[in-house]
Amino acid sequence: MRLGFLGLGWIGQHRMQALLAQQACEVVAVADPGSDARERALQLAPRAAAVTSLDDLLQFDLDGAVIATPSAMHAAQARALLERGVAVFCQKPLARTLQESREIVSAARAADRLLGCDLSYRYTEGMRRIRNCVAEGELGPVYAADLVFHNAYGPDKPWFRDAALAGGGCAIDLGTHLVDLALWTLGFPPVRHVSSKLYAQGRLLAAGCEEVEDFAFAQLDLANGATARIACSWNLAAGHDAVIEAHFHATHGGAAWRNVNGSFYDFSAERYEGTRRSALSDPPDEWGGRAIVAWARQLAGGARYSPAIEAVLQTAAVMDAIYGR
Repeated sequence: MRLGFLGLGWIGQHRMQALLAQQACEVVAVADPGSDARERALQLAPRAAAVTSLDDLLQFDLDGAVIATPSAMHAAQARALLERGVAVFCQKPLARTLQESREIVSAARAADRLLGCDLSYRYTEGMRRIRNCVAEGELGPVYAADLVFHNAYGPDKPWFRDAALAGGGCAIDLGTHLVDLALWTLGFPPVRHVSSKLYAQGRLLAAGCEEVEDFAFAQLDLANGATARIACSWNLAAGHDAVIEAHFHATHGGAAWRNVNGSFYDFSAERYEGTRRSALSDPPDEWGGRAIVAWARQLAGGARYSPAIEAVLQTAAVMDAIYGR
């Protein structure tokens, strides 16, 4: 597949490296306004053309494009590519709001082009195994889920703390993953009600506040009677670099997925039956590039628009509710 890359920060370069390691694409062109970013990308793909903008990227004959730019740019950039017949793989969140997400999905459907979103934690071995346990009924009906993502650090780019550019703070940055994991694991049941509290440096923020939050709590009441609670934060004193966990409580047992020793990359998963526990997965697990490799392989196989991407609209609707939009 002939691919272009738009946005060449750490995540964009990491996803490019994952594809190249699997020989899953030819990198035709890379685009970023920063010369340093372009130079680093060319070290990975020395035969690629290096340009500065989306307009430049659209001059190339591409099968697909990878978007890793600030969230405010996703909707317009994805639509422009899809309308030119170019498949898109976009970093999460797909967009800042449900309306923008709908616009992207509608453009993909109209163009009949494959659209993917980098919801990478679905591809960890532990979460795959837990989802299988739930889907196959091994745990019985799940009635509660608790998911957390506490980051001892904050974003290293200023745009993350600008609500107009990012769409919010830690909830849309980290909580998007948690909401997606909860709904994906449970088979995307309808969400009946969402309540939330957002904080900035310990101050409770009013709904619609332009200040971005650094701590968020939300509860999702699901149509099947289950409840999912999520909590996430930036710059939290958590005793580790990160605390990332998902616990699922069911009538015949439970399961949990958690990071190991505060790592951002190493995860283990266990299944519980009474006081007994059994391992579902342990590190190492090279999961980081699996989402984009799966998309590229689908694209290479001739895949067009897939309705599966529409699940992101449910997550986007929950995020709008968390922010009181």
